[in-house]
Amino acid sequence: MYLIGDVQGCDPALQHLLDLIQFSPSRDTLYFLGDLVNRGPDNLAVLRRLQHYGHSAKCLLGNHDLHLLALHLGHGRLKPGDTVGDILQAPDRLPLIDWLRAQSLAMFEGSVLMVHAGVLPQWSTQQTLSLAQEVQTVLQSNDWTDFMAHMYGNQPDHWQDDLSGHERLRVIVNALTRLRFCTPQGTMEFAHHRDASQAPPGYVPWFDVPGRQTQQTTIAFGHWSSLAPLHRDDVIELDTGCVWGGCLSALELNTSTGAKKRWQVKCEAAVSKV
Repeated sequence: MYLIGDVQGCDPALQHLLDLIQFSPSRDTLYFLGDLVNRGPDNLAVLRRLQHYGHSAKCLLGNHDLHLLALHLGHGRLKPGDTVGDILQAPDRLPLIDWLRAQSLAMFEGSVLMVHAGVLPQWSTQQTLSLAQEVQTVLQSNDWTDFMAHMYGNQPDHWQDDLSGHERLRVIVNALTRLRFCTPQGTMEFAHHRDASQAPPGYVPWFDVPGRQTQQTTIAFGHWSSLAPLHRDDVIELDTGCVWGGCLSALELNTSTGAKKRWQVKCEAAVSKV
């Protein structure tokens, strides 16, 4: 199995990476950690490719992917730097949107919990998967249009078991697709995108919270392109800033032996941060 970081519409880099690992849809399984689209030049090609791979490509939804779903329904607004217009204008837009809606917010394979951004310290591995399923169920139902209209927002900024309705779903989405820093009690902060060593006062990287319930589970995530290499066994960071002129990264994981190997390709489709 191969875990792949944020592609963000960089289809040429993805092709190069798949060539490098000699990917075979009949033999291999790819696990994409979200942000399949946006900011890069070839979003439509990425979605068509992954849809074509069928069960050989298992994908998480990132914040940019959810943003695309909202834009499709007329919610939110195109931001400077958004590049998903090719999908919104495509003749196969509807089947691609339906395919995207069917993707996950968390997966557990090969003893690894996969999320796009992070996990709140109160959540166990099983609870994380269960809460992700709550959102996935809504996205795949007729109620998804109502949910997308209420998805945006930073509040509530912490988890409570008795949350319900749109607020409950919003906290789950924000944690799984936007989280970088939080307090030791799990209050989330969304303004800072800097490296883990530069946490705002009172906050720590989500993976450094003492007593985190998932600390015995290896967690793979993307979303944090400014994060310096962690060199840790309990967390695997895979967003290496492809769309910002960095690399597209994959982690090859042998589920029988536990052996790991990183693969990287340079991305030539760099854009300016806005």
